[in-house]
Amino acid sequence: MSYELFTDETEIITQGEAYLEQGAFADPEAAKRYAELLKQYKKLLKNLQRLMKLSDRNEEKLNAMAHVMEEKNKIQEALSANLSKYLSPQIVHSLLTGEKGTDLVTQRKKLTVFFSDIKDFTKTTENMQPEDLSYLLNSYFTEMSKIALHYGATIDKFIGDAMLMFFGDPETRGVREDAEACVRMAVAMQRRMRKLQSTWRFRGYKDPFHMRIGINTGYCNVGNFGSEDRMDYTIIGGEVNLAARLEVQAEPDGILISSDTYALVQDIVEAEERPKLMAKGIEREIIPYAITNIYDEELGCPDLIRSEFKGLRIIADLERVNAEDKGAIIESMEQLLARLREEPAG
Repeated sequence: MSYELFTDETEIITQGEAYLEQGAFADPEAAKRYAELLKQYKKLLKNLQRLMKLSDRNEEKLNAMAHVMEEKNKIQEALSANLSKYLSPQIVHSLLTGEKGTDLVTQRKKLTVFFSDIKDFTKTTENMQPEDLSYLLNSYFTEMSKIALHYGATIDKFIGDAMLMFFGDPETRGVREDAEACVRMAVAMQRRMRKLQSTWRFRGYKDPFHMRIGINTGYCNVGNFGSEDRMDYTIIGGEVNLAARLEVQAEPDGILISSDTYALVQDIVEAEERPKLMAKGIEREIIPYAITNIYDEELGCPDLIRSEFKGLRIIADLERVNAEDKGAIIESMEQLLARLREEPAG
């Protein structure tokens, strides 16, 4: 114990008491004063020992409390990790930090909605063994979820072979930025699917999955839906239905986006206009666009050149330039450079 550190002081008291017993002081008054000082010293030492004992007890309590807090933090981290497997990590974080509550409250926000499913899923899997189906679905959802979390998507739910995700809640980077992140995610998913298809064929699956993706941007109701005892944090509205309708119309391995989304991402994609659609709950004319290419360095395109200035935007995909067009491109660029050199600065 800490109070055992006072061995020297205890020895001093013992020696002092011995001096008094031996009559070391010839002057009785001096002996009396010495005895009084020794008594005060013993009292002071006892108080110090008492304080040290109290300090030791408090230290033990603090250590015990720190251990309890450490265990609670471990439990909370484990709970958060487990909940994140059932709920979107952003929602779990909002709940644990108190940013989101459990009241049945919703709000209207402009979101970019992602919807996907597997083309002819029932037909593809009807003769498949449950173990093989579980392997394909789990590997598919695992890879797609990793990509979704990388791009910041809020994963709403898995519905059979379908996935519903959205951007813009509970966190948003801006409406345009959310739409661009969603499109980049969709392209990354389709590229990953091509690799998965090769892996599945190598493992002996003759008919691997082909994913279709629909994306739409619009106002949705987002929040807690359900009852006081059981609720889901999800989105509803006609714009969600439109994303699902676009997905149905998308080609296998394709991405179909609404005109509202295309208006936000047209600087980073090439897309082809497709026939108009009608969707339940949507009164406006729906013109879908099929994405054919994306100008995005993040997706690994070393031959992509993209620069943007006020009054000038350059997007060049050197990999797709035809040899017969190369001369005309160089001539056009030289004319542009000549004009820029002629124009006065400022």
